[in-house]
This record gives sequence, C-alpha cells and structure tokens, in this order.
Amino acid sequence: MEFREIVQSIQPLAEEQFQLLNGICEVIEVPKNKVFIEADKHSHYLYFQKEGICRIYYNKLEKEVVLGFTFPGEALISLNSYILQQPGYENFQALEDSQLYRLPIKDLEELYSTHIEIANWGRRLAELEGLKIEDRLMLRLFKSSKESYEELLKKAPNITNRIKLGYIASYLGITQVTLSRIRGIRK
Repeated sequence: MEFREIVQSIQPLAEEQFQLLNGICEVIEVPKNKVFIEADKHSHYLYFQKEGICRIYYNKLEKEVVLGFTFPGEALISLNSYILQQPGYENFQALEDSQLYRLPIKDLEELYSTHIEIANWGRRLAELEGLKIEDRLMLRLFKSSKESYEELLKKAPNITNRIKLGYIASYLGITQVTLSRIRGIRK
C-alpha cells in the first residue's frame, strides 16, 4: 500500500503537509521473524505496513500472548513510546518478509509543533490506534472464539495460509485444539 494512501486514510492532508511527512519517511525491509519494536525498550519510530504481515505480542510467564496482527496500510506503534516517550510492553515481529514505512517520532513531533494540520493528523492517528485497542478488548470480553475467528477471516481471508495456527489461537485466547474444532465446523 502506498504511503500517500495510508496518510490520507487517517485524515486528509493538503499536498504541502503530505510532502513534509513524506520527507521524513523511509521504506525499510524487515526480514521474516525479525522483532523491530521490542518490549521494555523505547521505540523511536512510527511504522506503517507497506507489504507483509506482522504480529504484536507480549511475554507473560515465559509464554507469548498475541495481541494482534497488522496488514498493509496499518500502523505499527508502541503508544507508550509515541505518547509518553517510554518503553512499551509489546513486541512487533515480521511474520513474512515485510516492507515498512518508518518515520522518526522526534521528527514527527517537530512537524506537530509547527504545522497544526499535521498535529491534527497525529492526534487522529492516536485516536484510531486507541480504538484498535478497544476493539481487541471487546473481542476478548464479549465475543465467542468462533465470532472472533470469523472477524479475523473477514479482515484477512487467507490468514491461515500465512500465519501459524498457534499465533491465531493465542490471539483468540484459545488452544490450538479448540481452533481446529472451530475451523472444522466452518468447512
């Protein structure tokens, strides 16, 4: 997905403001399995998925708990680092060879302080990321595993061909055996 399309989907910007954002953006290659935002470390960058799939997870008692997956067009951001300039609790890992747009948070903050339109864009980005966290919470609290799996398939129909079933089961908060049963019912 192109950077312009991602930026404008968050909140439309005039060409001049878009060019300022584009000027601090670079495309990076992230190999499969690489963790590029690490828990307990301050992340100095905001990323957007150009190509590939990534997962967001944290470690709990020597076990990985998957919080979500990112697909082209989505932001990859540690909100603790972005908002509070503190280490985050989550890890971001490429599940496939991926291309990401990378923007230094320091440079973004400079643009926010001098361009109200870009500052409003950044506020809207933070709001949308907050809503994603709320959606994940609602998924866990109020939807059955089957409903959650169906929603995931709507978002990414061929996800089971691209992501390990163990990661999907962790995301849904179920065992792989339960996931196999859910998948069997769908067929």
